[in-house]
Amino acid sequence: MNLKENEQGGDNVINMYDKINFDNKIYDLLTIGELLIDMISNEFSEKFSCNSYIRKFGGSPSNIAINAKKLGVNSLPISCVGNDGFGDFLISSLEKENVDTSQIIRSKSPTSMVVLTRSKETPIPIFYRGADYQIKYTPTLDEKIKNSKIVHFSSWPISKKQSREVIERVIKTAKESSTLIGFDPNYHKDLWEEENGTSLMKSMIKYTDFIKPSEDDAERLFGKDNPENQIKKFFDLGAKLVVMTLGKDGVIVSDGVNSEKFDTLATNVVDVTGAGDAFWAGFYVGLIKGRNVIDSVKVGLAASAFKLRYVGAISPMPRYEELIKEFII
Repeated sequence: MNLKENEQGGDNVINMYDKINFDNKIYDLLTIGELLIDMISNEFSEKFSCNSYIRKFGGSPSNIAINAKKLGVNSLPISCVGNDGFGDFLISSLEKENVDTSQIIRSKSPTSMVVLTRSKETPIPIFYRGADYQIKYTPTLDEKIKNSKIVHFSSWPISKKQSREVIERVIKTAKESSTLIGFDPNYHKDLWEEENGTSLMKSMIKYTDFIKPSEDDAERLFGKDNPENQIKKFFDLGAKLVVMTLGKDGVIVSDGVNSEKFDTLATNVVDVTGAGDAFWAGFYVGLIKGRNVIDSVKVGLAASAFKLRYVGAISPMPRYEELIKEFII
């Protein structure tokens, strides 16, 4: 049954000053989507003029799963990689972080890759897609969703019809199981088969509980505007809680009635790759650890600030207790 036949969005209200009372479930966080190679340039460059690149672990949902695990919660990534050396590297990287890899599928398609140049602004990627959208809805995945507190997905799996159908089933099961849903609206036109990619993205918003657009994400969906107006557009589409990241200017969090702005906690920016994923992980961990939404945003800012000190999407993230002690939050 597709989402149009079983619309269940729009019921829950999230107050940003409240804590969220989760049901007692096996998994804290389930992330679904791309697991891939980030090839990042050795030098700073805005137009791919570099001669050498470094292989790094990548893929936003998987980055979140690793960061959340490092911070101290039980996370589980759902993804697909190729039956090749890059796929071996990615699975091995997860295993080294003690992340459960039982739900990583191997495909005959090659492992997907993103090539990026180091940048102090939002990096512009080149995409090479293969295995990332070969995910499948299985009885095991159904059971994992029902036993998770939060399920998170990005725009990658909804950009291809076969994996979008999986995400639609994930949302339906999550709604039926009181599993909260986070959505990263990181739209990139080059990922989409259909011309109406932005419309399909917008149609997913009403089914989700948390959405965290960056200013660039919002501009790609709605065109240029100020952050306050952009946030209103997400609520007009049925959002329940919006956290808009503003780069060096911090974040704005809104529940549709109340809004607050917080400055960045970053003091040393080495590489911005994966900063948004670190924020997501910190935010989710804050919620799972019993903080209210506002304080969880602060944990997200601290996790992002820590990650910005390192090259690549994954940093040696400390445990939750050490992170909040260092940033005094």
